[in-house]
Amino acid sequence: MIEVRNLSFGYKKRKLLYKDLNLSLPLGSIYGLLGKNGAGKSTLLKQFSGLLFPKGGEILVNGYAPGKRMPSFLQTIYFIPEEVYVPSLTINRYKKLFAPFYPLFNEEQFYHYLDLLDVRDKGKLNTLSFGQQKKFIIAFALACNTKILFLDEPTNGLDIPSKIKFRKLIASVFTEDKMIFISTHQIRDLDNLIDNVIIVDNGELLLQASIAEIEKRLSFKVVDQMPDPNDLLYADSALKGYSVVMRNPGGEQSKVNLEFLFNAVTENPAKARSIFQNKN
Repeated sequence: MIEVRNLSFGYKKRKLLYKDLNLSLPLGSIYGLLGKNGAGKSTLLKQFSGLLFPKGGEILVNGYAPGKRMPSFLQTIYFIPEEVYVPSLTINRYKKLFAPFYPLFNEEQFYHYLDLLDVRDKGKLNTLSFGQQKKFIIAFALACNTKILFLDEPTNGLDIPSKIKFRKLIASVFTEDKMIFISTHQIRDLDNLIDNVIIVDNGELLLQASIAEIEKRLSFKVVDQMPDPNDLLYADSALKGYSVVMRNPGGEQSKVNLEFLFNAVTENPAKARSIFQNKN
């Protein structure tokens, strides 16, 4: 469980990345945090992990204040940054040194995940390619079986086959008593994986909604003619007309396009807010 209350944070006194941000995120979901480069996605993950400290407000993760970095808290989370670091150790030596910090670490799962991700080199970890290093860290993190896993741009550095394996692995290990929180601007890499979307821009929370709620409120489709502007949130030229995101008063079923959703919400935040605040 993550609770964010009136969070304010900035590296400069006169410019805040976040101001009065509020979030309530229960376990049992794979969250996708979407935002432009520089929107503060990585910063937010570092605050959730206790690596940075709020200027104002409060954060609670699994009932702990992350900034205190209590061992009992650190055992419940794992944070994989965009740029991973691995020491000059073999896989087995790394496991022996770091696995004891995580009481639920499962050695059998660890080697199984390495095999699924095609990480088989037995040399020093720092001699592996960046993609192999990242897949190694992903396998280790998943084997730690923490309640919450934070992933910052996890598919950066992975080739297309590895991205597919990553998505399948994340989906296979997820359980209702855990949370996976993924921050990315590579929106297409999250398709069919996340079930809750969080969109931030200019220090504001623009959207927090489940995929089911988004499907209920919005329609994603290709049309021959532009719809009523009052219903339209976003349009893009397509081969056979226009790809649009629009209000869905009739409950029409359609598949959420995360890239179009992000564009729609960031370009029309007020209209998007009114659609999702309306309880009808």
